[in-house]
Amino acid sequence: MKLRYILLAACTLATAGMRSQSIEDVLRQIERNNKELQAQTQATNAAKLEVQTQNNLEDPSVEYSPFYTRGITGMSSSELVVTQGFDFPTLYAARRQSGKWKQESLDRQQLASRREILLTAKNICLDLIMLNQQQKLLDERMRNADELLELFEKRLQEGDAGILEVNKIKMERMNVRTEAAQNNAAHRTALQQLLAMNGNMPLTFSSDTYPDVQELKDYSALYDEVMLTDAGLLAADADAQAAQEELKVNRQSWLPKIEVGYRRNTSLDEKSNGFLIGGSLPIFSNRKKGKIARAQALSARLRLDNARLQAEAQTQSLFNEMQQLREAMKAYDVVLMHKTLRLLQDAVRAGQLSIIDFYVEADNVYKNLQAYMEVENRYQKLIAEIYKNRL
Repeated sequence: MKLRYILLAACTLATAGMRSQSIEDVLRQIERNNKELQAQTQATNAAKLEVQTQNNLEDPSVEYSPFYTRGITGMSSSELVVTQGFDFPTLYAARRQSGKWKQESLDRQQLASRREILLTAKNICLDLIMLNQQQKLLDERMRNADELLELFEKRLQEGDAGILEVNKIKMERMNVRTEAAQNNAAHRTALQQLLAMNGNMPLTFSSDTYPDVQELKDYSALYDEVMLTDAGLLAADADAQAAQEELKVNRQSWLPKIEVGYRRNTSLDEKSNGFLIGGSLPIFSNRKKGKIARAQALSARLRLDNARLQAEAQTQSLFNEMQQLREAMKAYDVVLMHKTLRLLQDAVRAGQLSIIDFYVEADNVYKNLQAYMEVENRYQKLIAEIYKNRL
């Protein structure tokens, strides 16, 4: 039962004396140290730079041709050609606008990924809180079992208790030890996951109380907030806008490319200079590009519509489940359950209740307390999911 605290001490050796962090502290630390987030940030930056290069000028071309003639020593003449190609000017403006939306889409996708990583970390923190609460209850059960075992062993020696009652207490202690070992294993697993998300940098989290949450009653306000701030929706909207701007670019792809340059010719007795002006018509390279762009724009728009529908359905589902869990939590009287346990313990110590009857009644109370902890944990996770765009 002490393994949890040994692990916490080992993980936080470098930060000895640091206060236990809140969930917000943990999330901010993970945002700085998470390797996946760092990798995605670099990938996003690279993709944005790649988008910017798509609107660059073509590379200039330089050609130099020396000519040789029979009977003449050395070079008889030469030609130097320097050219620069350009797209039609309106294409640069269209591509610049398209590039802005592509970069916006990349930024929003990055924010959506960040949100999911932080939500996962927050859910782990909420699980750790529940495990700490369960451990606290198990510690109380073990303490009570130890006290009862000492009392009933003494009564057994005095002839006031039977061996079955002593054995029943011992079995309770075995059960508590088993549950505590399982709780410790789950706690270590969750903590290691949290540390891995933090880049294996030390952190401290030992809270057994959930953060205060805002009670949500107005579905319309929630719906409006989700539709305006959901990172997935914003990313899908940026994708649709980028696809629409790319369609505008492709509508101008029939415009000719322009090429200008400088030409210099030299011979034995004269030199000449001139300018080069030319162009190319995208007769073949432009085939079906418009159809491709229209299909891509339609696909992005349909994905946006689907994202809206999914967000609406999920929001309604979460709101309904949240209301049901809130009512379920109100049905549990935690104060009454703890008071009942104390009364049962007083009764068994006073000899008014047999140890067998005590554990029959106490087990029901412990099961209800465990059920309440699980319902409360699920409720907190639902609230975290509902407000995930605030992370």
